[in-house]
Amino acid sequence: MATVDYFERKLDDKRRLTIPTELRNEFSSGVVITQGFQDYLHMYPKSVWEEQVEPQLQGSILDERTADLNVRFRMGKVETVLDEKQGRIVIDQHLLDYAGIKRGIVAVRAGRYWRLQSM
Repeated sequence: MATVDYFERKLDDKRRLTIPTELRNEFSSGVVITQGFQDYLHMYPKSVWEEQVEPQLQGSILDERTADLNVRFRMGKVETVLDEKQGRIVIDQHLLDYAGIKRGIVAVRAGRYWRLQSM
């Protein structure tokens, strides 16, 4: 089976994003969505968030770079799970506003997480 590294979707009227069937196992632990570094979002499998991101955010309490990363990734952070029937997640409106996403979403794999941006 080919690896899926890119997909496009349109949000439905309830701001739900359907994850492709081939990727649903990747998100079986849950989904974490955060603001990105620019006008896009990061979407992590919860297992990746816990194993790789969270430890990086635990630096020195006096390190300004660590503090800035915590603000960036924790402000508006949402944790959710895929609905079991159709593999959808709801994306909170404040995150869509941050990324300028109206309805169309482009999702691109960036290593172990996904970048979500406006289509």
